[in-house]
Amino acid sequence: MTDDTPQPDRVDGARHPRDTPKLIGQSAAEAAFLDAFNSGKLHHAWMLTGPRGVGKATLAWRIARFLLATPDPDGGMFDLPPAETLEIDPDHPVARRVAAGAEAGLKSVTRTLNPDTKKMRKQIVVDDIRALNGFFQMSAADGGRRVVIIDDADEMNPNAANALLKMLEEPPERAVLLLLSHQPSSLLPTIRSRCRTLRLGTLDADQMAEALAGSGVEVEDDPAALAELSGGSVGGALRLSLMGGVKTYADLVGLISSLPQLDRGRAIKLAEAAAQRGGEAKLDLLFTLLDLLLVRLARTGATGAPPAQPACADEIAVLQRLSPSPAQGRAWADAAQQISDRARHGLAVNLDPAALVLDTLRQIGQTAPR
Repeated sequence: MTDDTPQPDRVDGARHPRDTPKLIGQSAAEAAFLDAFNSGKLHHAWMLTGPRGVGKATLAWRIARFLLATPDPDGGMFDLPPAETLEIDPDHPVARRVAAGAEAGLKSVTRTLNPDTKKMRKQIVVDDIRALNGFFQMSAADGGRRVVIIDDADEMNPNAANALLKMLEEPPERAVLLLLSHQPSSLLPTIRSRCRTLRLGTLDADQMAEALAGSGVEVEDDPAALAELSGGSVGGALRLSLMGGVKTYADLVGLISSLPQLDRGRAIKLAEAAAQRGGEAKLDLLFTLLDLLLVRLARTGATGAPPAQPACADEIAVLQRLSPSPAQGRAWADAAQQISDRARHGLAVNLDPAALVLDTLRQIGQTAPR
């Protein structure tokens, strides 16, 4: 793979999950897998679930290295002691081959480039799954274990899903399939029923700080703010940090602090920044943060208390002033739904980004208490 080839299983600017040295905050999932391995009854298919960016891919690569480097427990007199960790020495031959992309017993399935358009496909297609048949056939001679990582299974189109289902119904010998899924309900029930589930949770502020420190990305933002804005997702926190998300959220809070009188100059500046050429990702981030801000306003009014952890300076005071009651909380919740629907429609029909942002801010201004 060339350096400029898109990698759909990696956050731009961050380490690939294959190269992430440590998994933070998911000890329960690791322990559940080790228990199954040590019992000698390892399931042939595992579904790693949880919010996007909490470490599912990192865990999958850890499991793959472990399975390819660790002998099977046989329960005999001379059996090795039970494995206590998934950690494999980076100097182990398997770890070195995995790092170099040269491990014959491992196959990673992601979205691929369309040979006709030269653009990244939006789905995993049936040919991507059928290629696994050749992988299993060519690799079966030495009797070793084979591991497949599908990142992520939610992106399979119907034909690809059906092809995978056939493999799960008749699993290849000594093969383990690791399916990553952010939304398991979107997958075929028959696929879910043939997989054992490992659920991964979100990270708290301390775990987020540790994970970001080992990410290979220089992060200057407050880890607690990143944990709050990303919902405890390391991948989400890295995206926010790389795209200036913490500052953008602080700008939004500062903008609505003047409500019910909207600072039109600041609103226009924000809209123009989001409408710059090539700024689709930043526009999408802006609407994601607007939606989060509205949800936090709604929750503050509904519960009578602001979030325990502010995402920026002065946020608590702004939330309490603009959402002082359950009735106002309901008004913000209704506005959040309407604004989200209008924004999705506007983005889908390519409305002028600056006009779309200004219309959204105007609607927020109309919802603020007078």
